[in-house]
Amino acid sequence: MADEILTETRGRVLLITLNRPEAKNSVNSALGQALVATIESLDEDDALTAAVLTGADGGFSAGMDLKAFAKEGMPKGFGQFLEKGSKKPLIAAVEGFALAGGLEIALTCDLIVAARGVKLGIPEVNKGLFAAGGGLFRLPNRVPYGVAMEMALTSDPITAETAHELGLVARLAEPGQAAAVAMELAERIAKNAPLAVAASKQIIRETRGLTEEESWAMQGEHAGRVFTSEDAREGPRAFAEKREPRWTGR
Repeated sequence: MADEILTETRGRVLLITLNRPEAKNSVNSALGQALVATIESLDEDDALTAAVLTGADGGFSAGMDLKAFAKEGMPKGFGQFLEKGSKKPLIAAVEGFALAGGLEIALTCDLIVAARGVKLGIPEVNKGLFAAGGGLFRLPNRVPYGVAMEMALTSDPITAETAHELGLVARLAEPGQAAAVAMELAERIAKNAPLAVAASKQIIRETRGLTEEESWAMQGEHAGRVFTSEDAREGPRAFAEKREPRWTGR
């Protein structure tokens, strides 16, 4: 991968690090394209179940690199990542800051682990903009309507502690330990069957706002693939033989 993205495989978990600390890990085209390529590799690798996304040198991400935007426009790949995310579970490990596009990157992930004292917010309106990277419709799905509205209209952030109380942050960590706590959570996820985990994520995400009839139909699309997989045979066999299952992701 390009220098803008660092990766490390730990068992069935991929640790992804945004590596532009000199620019607060903000996203330019090089980083955006590298991130998309990394996520595609994650989703295509049967040996991986989940990933942790973090930033280098004690910061998460400042979102879009405004200096690069002034020169080259919208960073290539950034919009694709924000819109599509990953098929497999992705956990944000947030240190330092998660404001504006940085929070929107975290909201693209399925779970957020944040260090105590971190501030999370979408302050774009105080710059004459609005949170156009998914924050305005994803945030109300993760916190109460009034909280999301106040954050969007006042530009005021909330702390990681408040975000945890509201359910936006899944786990709190001590400063400097967000990635370690996120890895522990990812490893718990990775003990389970990869196809079943990925399908569970997609069903929860895709059924929001659907009727029950629509939800059953959408779930059926996943059931055919998961329930006829090699892993679906391996799970009961391992249970009967009183051993740990050997997942293949197929």
